[in-house]
Amino acid sequence: MSRLIAGARGLFKRHPFVTNSAIYGSLYVGAEFSQQYVSKRWLATPEQREDIDYTTVGRYAVMGTAIYAPTLYAWYKWLDGTFPGTLKKTIVKKLLLDQFILTPYCLTLFYTGMSLMEGSDDIFQELREKFLPTFERSCVFWLPAQALNFLFIAPRFRIIYMGLCGMIWVNILCWIKRQSLATEATTETATMATQTTISNVKA
Repeated sequence: MSRLIAGARGLFKRHPFVTNSAIYGSLYVGAEFSQQYVSKRWLATPEQREDIDYTTVGRYAVMGTAIYAPTLYAWYKWLDGTFPGTLKKTIVKKLLLDQFILTPYCLTLFYTGMSLMEGSDDIFQELREKFLPTFERSCVFWLPAQALNFLFIAPRFRIIYMGLCGMIWVNILCWIKRQSLATEATTETATMATQTTISNVKA
């Protein structure tokens, strides 16, 4: 066990970017996979159970490993270098910058990036519809989480901590994102029912 811990510490020191990206990406994928498993397998009745959508899991792997992890690594390296220490004023500055600069940027990346990978006709539609409610939820979740981060977590472990918190947050994001699918399905069903009624009336 001690060798394993020593080896992990060595990886963080020698390859902090790669190590953080790999771990954060894995946690990000784990969040989406767990979301699907719970909704499609665990909570679903036997007749409603569906297969895991690995294409979507792959999109989250790209988002978490290739897009989010490098962004977070560069951001926190700059933030900790610019505002070192844990004084109250310093923490407040970090929290405000993190929530009102990084978060809008990351939400924009998430919704437009996922829409691009999904081949959506309008890659900004989800962003327009969901940015504000998602940002409001992010304030409730991330402000206290980041206060703990800046107070107690060593800078080299920030991305790992973010990944652990992100598992919870991505489940929230996945749930919000899936609301459009549920709404569209309900709307489509209602439209079909209306069309059927009209057809019956005409007949």
